[in-house]
Amino acid sequence: MNKKDLPIGIFDSGAGGLTVLKEIKKILPSEDIVYLGDTAHLPYGAKSKSTIIKLSISNILFLLEKKVKLIIVACNSTSSVALPLIKNFFGVPILGVVEAGVEAVLDRKAKRIGIIGTSATIGSMSYQNLIKKRRPKAKIIAASCPLFVPLVEEGWVDSSVTELVAKTYLKGFKGKVDLLILGCTHYPLLKKVISKVLDKTELIDSAEEVATKTRDILKKSNLLKSKKRGKISFFLTDNSPVFPKLAELVLKRKFKPTVVSNI
Repeated sequence: MNKKDLPIGIFDSGAGGLTVLKEIKKILPSEDIVYLGDTAHLPYGAKSKSTIIKLSISNILFLLEKKVKLIIVACNSTSSVALPLIKNFFGVPILGVVEAGVEAVLDRKAKRIGIIGTSATIGSMSYQNLIKKRRPKAKIIAASCPLFVPLVEEGWVDSSVTELVAKTYLKGFKGKVDLLILGCTHYPLLKKVISKVLDKTELIDSAEEVATKTRDILKKSNLLKSKKRGKISFFLTDNSPVFPKLAELVLKRKFKPTVVSNI
């Protein structure tokens, strides 16, 4: 098989990476995509560093078995904790969402920056350190929002319960930040609720930036597929009745994932 025709691999702990997949398909419609949701082990955000690294390696190895030409880590916890240590050992380009999110922030001139993410992402200080390195005078407020991921995975993306949780988590940001980094790929699915709570705050998610970087890398390596519309293959590590519903919500198409148990 021509290397151009190999698929792009994407993995996340569950459904959050669908927001990245959507942007990839928008600007790279010809590319085939293999998506892995590690639903057996979600959420990653409260797990130890060693566990996140172990799970991330397993996910990467699974995608390599599918002969992918590039891997996107659509999980902020992995991008923050594991990726800096493991990304150079697998022979294919591996992109994370943290650096892409920071680049999106630096394109703006905001000096008051909010960050929300999982406990692992916020605790790693990855966003904070990268922003401070490039913009030392930036004022940063960061907070973990651990209940957001299970709420998304349950399909509660627009409910009164989710709004109540959002009000509790975000009260420290109101009037104090100009933009808010959605430091978890699940969080863009809650944009409506978050915008309702922080109505004058710009929301930043890294999916679009990751998609642009993916296109640039493939183009530079002469690996862009340019023929017929690409297909998407979904794999989950455990049954998830909600995942197909969220996939249809995000991608406007019905998909049937395959459950794999060897990860």
